[in-house]
Amino acid sequence: MAYLALYRMFRPTTLDDVVRQEHIVTVLKNQIATGRIGHAYLFCGPRGTGKTSIAKIFAAAINCETPKDGSPCGKCEACKALKDPSNLDITEIDAASNNGVDEMRDLREKVQYPPVAGKYKVYIIDEVHMLSPGAFNALLKTLEEPPAHAVFVLATTESQKIPATILSRCMRFDFKLIPQSDLEARLRYVLDTVGKTYDEEAVAAIARAGAGSVRDMLSVADTCVSYTKGKLTYADVTTVLGNVDFSAVAKLCAAVLAADAGTAFERTETFLSAGKSVGMLLKDVLNYLNACAVAKTCRDGKTILALPDGLYKEVEKTARETDGHRLLRVTEIFAGVEMDLKYSASPRVLFETAVLKAAMPQADYDIEGLIARINELEKRLDGGVVLQKDVGRVETKTEALPIKEEPPIDEGYIPSDGDVPPEEPAYGYYDEPKKAEEKPVPVQEKVEEKPPIAAAKPVLRADFKGNAKATFGAFLRSIRKIAKSGVLITICMDLDCEYEGDLFVLYTTGDTPYRALMREEHRALIEQAFAAVGIEAGGFEIRLRAKKTDEFNKRLSELKETFGGVKIDVK
Repeated sequence: MAYLALYRMFRPTTLDDVVRQEHIVTVLKNQIATGRIGHAYLFCGPRGTGKTSIAKIFAAAINCETPKDGSPCGKCEACKALKDPSNLDITEIDAASNNGVDEMRDLREKVQYPPVAGKYKVYIIDEVHMLSPGAFNALLKTLEEPPAHAVFVLATTESQKIPATILSRCMRFDFKLIPQSDLEARLRYVLDTVGKTYDEEAVAAIARAGAGSVRDMLSVADTCVSYTKGKLTYADVTTVLGNVDFSAVAKLCAAVLAADAGTAFERTETFLSAGKSVGMLLKDVLNYLNACAVAKTCRDGKTILALPDGLYKEVEKTARETDGHRLLRVTEIFAGVEMDLKYSASPRVLFETAVLKAAMPQADYDIEGLIARINELEKRLDGGVVLQKDVGRVETKTEALPIKEEPPIDEGYIPSDGDVPPEEPAYGYYDEPKKAEEKPVPVQEKVEEKPPIAAAKPVLRADFKGNAKATFGAFLRSIRKIAKSGVLITICMDLDCEYEGDLFVLYTTGDTPYRALMREEHRALIEQAFAAVGIEAGGFEIRLRAKKTDEFNKRLSELKETFGGVKIDVK
C-alpha cells in the first residue's frame, strides 16, 4: 500500500477521536441520538481544526443503522456501502474549483434523487465562500427548501464572505484553534504509534509550529520524522523549520534590550550570513519578545508559553532584566518592520536598520523611546551611578551677588504722583517735574506721631492749557493708577483728542468702544481720572466720530493744519 501522510493516516474516524471542539461534538451527538437532524450546517473556523473530518463522520453517522455514541459503527450494510468510493450518498464538493452557476444547477438537479444505501444524501461543500454570487443564488432556493433526504454541510475559513441569506438558513458551528498542550499530547500519540523516539523540546517546537492546527502540526512532524533516522531532537526541528536556534535568538534579543548595538548587529550578521531567512528571523525575534512580555506580566507564564524549563529560564531572565516600556517599544519597532518587509526590495537592510534603531534608544525620538531613556536614567541614579560631565565642556562658576540692604520704610510716608514711574504713553506728552523727596529725620529716643499730610488738590497746570497731547498724557497716567480693568486702559490709549476752546474732547471711531466708555462704571472712572489732572466733569466730552477712510482727505487736513491760514487749492 502507498505511504499515507501522517495527517491522513491519523484523521479521526469517530467523534471521540476529534481533538477538542467538545462544544460541537456534544451537539452533533445529541442530534444523532434523538434523530433531530438539520437540513443545513455551517462549519466555520481556522484551517486544520477538524471541519471536514467532523463533516465526514457526521455524514456517515446519520446514515449508520446502529450508531455508537454519535459515531458510525463501521460494520452495518450502510457503513460498508458508504466506504465504496463510487457511492453517491455522500458527495464532497470543492467550491474553490466548482464555483460556477452550472455546478450549483447540476447539484440542484441531483439532490432530487433519493439515497441509494442510507437514509440521507449528504453534500459537503468545502471552502464554500469561494462560490460566485450567481452560484450562491442558485444554491439558495435548494438550501431553503431541500428534499427531506438531503443534508448540506458547508465548511469555510472565511464566514464573513458568505451572504447573509445563506447564513440565516444554516445551523452554525464555530471551530476553535487547538491549545498547545492538546497539540503536544496528540503529537506524542502519533510519534509513539509510528515508533519514533523524541525529545520533549522537539515536541513543543513542532506543536508551536502548528499554531493551533492539527493538520499543520502533523505535516511538520512528517517532515521531521523523515529528516532523522534516530531520536528526534530540538536541533533537528529547528533545522527542518529553518528557524534560528532559540538560545541564539535569546542572546540577540538580550543584546537589543540591553542597548548593546554592537553585539546585536554582530549576531544579526552571523544569522544572515549563515543563510537564514530575514522573514523567519524576524518571526523568531517577535515570538521571543512576546514570550518575554508574557513572562514579565503573567504569574503563570510558564504554563501559557509551554516552554521547556531550560528555555523558559532564558526568557524569564531576559524579562526580569528589561523594563516594561523598553520591551514594548522594541516589540513595536520589529512589528512595524514585519509589515514593511512584504514590500521591501532590500529586506536585510530593513531588518538591520530595525536592530540598530531598537538597540540605540538614545537615537529614538518616539515618546515610548523617550520614556524608556528616562526610566534607564532613573534606574542608574537609584543605583548610585554618578553621571560624568562631558569632556571638554567649559565649567563656569557663578559667584553669589552681594545682597543690598534696603533702608527702613517709613509707615507715615505718602508717595507723590512723581514717585510712580510713567508708562510709555500712546502720544508724546509733557512730563511733570518730580518733587523733591523729603527724607525723614531719625529720632533716637522718641518718635512723635505726625498726622498724615493731606494730598493737595490737583490743579490743571498752565502748561496743559491748549496742549491736547500733554493733557491726554496726564489723563493716561491717571487712568492707569485708578482703573483695574486692562480693557478700559486699552480703549483709552486708542482715543483721539483735541481742544475745542476750553473743552477737551476725546474721539473714538468704533461703536463698541464708545458704548464701553459710556458705561456707568467706566464713565465714573474716567471722570475721576480727569479730576486728578484738574479737569472737572463738564470740562471734557467723549464723542463718536465716523472713520476717515479717504487717505487723500486725511493728508489734506494735515496740510491745512500745518500751514494755518494759507489757502490751498486742489487741482
